[in-house]
Amino acid sequence: MSRVLVVEDSATQALEIRLLLEDAGFQVDVAPDGRAALEKIGVVEPDLVLTDLNMPELNGLELVEAIRGGQLGVPVILMTQQGSEEIAVQALQKGAASYLAKKNLERDLIEDVDDVLAVTAAQKHQEQVIESLTFTESRFTLDNNAALITPLIGHVHQNLNRTKFVDEIGLIRIGVAIREALINAIHHGNLEVSSELRAEDDDSYYALVEERRHVAPYGDRRVHFVARESRTEAVYVVGDEGPGFDPRGLPDPTDPANLHKEYGRGLLLIRTFMDEVIHNPKGNEITMIKRRGPA
Repeated sequence: MSRVLVVEDSATQALEIRLLLEDAGFQVDVAPDGRAALEKIGVVEPDLVLTDLNMPELNGLELVEAIRGGQLGVPVILMTQQGSEEIAVQALQKGAASYLAKKNLERDLIEDVDDVLAVTAAQKHQEQVIESLTFTESRFTLDNNAALITPLIGHVHQNLNRTKFVDEIGLIRIGVAIREALINAIHHGNLEVSSELRAEDDDSYYALVEERRHVAPYGDRRVHFVARESRTEAVYVVGDEGPGFDPRGLPDPTDPANLHKEYGRGLLLIRTFMDEVIHNPKGNEITMIKRRGPA
């Protein structure tokens, strides 16, 4: 059973979140602010921290910085609301693993927690570092099955561990970026399901995803994934066989004004967690580059 630490100064919202998590089978602890959360982390050893941004004592951004600075290795998901966009982007840049809008808690909470914990689990069960490895390249051709994403990220984490490329939180953030790119390639690229449908009706969105996985031409398309990792740079290329789009028309996902829009979430995470992001002219391939930081 995974353990989640909820950091929320509103007792009413903390109870709501706790009940949602406990109903899904999680063990839950609650802290009223960031300072209390830091004290609890050393005692309860959570698998994940779910934090509000605006709190007394120590806010969500400061909590993310303290966790990352203390090398505690615990992924953090931000809970955002209208008016907190600027600080949310800063927190993602400082080390948070993901975010979700408070207005969509009931819809997205469990899925987002499961996603980050799946990426975390993929990282925790890898082999020990192999010091002699200097470069690796892997190529995969995948069908439109999201269940393949977690083991694929596990392979990426294994390679990055071998070169000590990033710390534990860095591994999780790279995994989240790759997952978002793969989901985009499957859902929006190959299956041509619009994110606008999810904003209108979540059930209809996933029903259409499942339907198109089994009918031509959508289900016949494949996702292509290339990973090139060295001691100085990691390059990940995700391509689909869909019709593509004009990447010049993309809104800026790093603009805080777009934080809560359905279409921008994946790109925001990708561009925040990677050092360089490139789309091909057709718009059906994305290249994500992460460079090694200072030792």
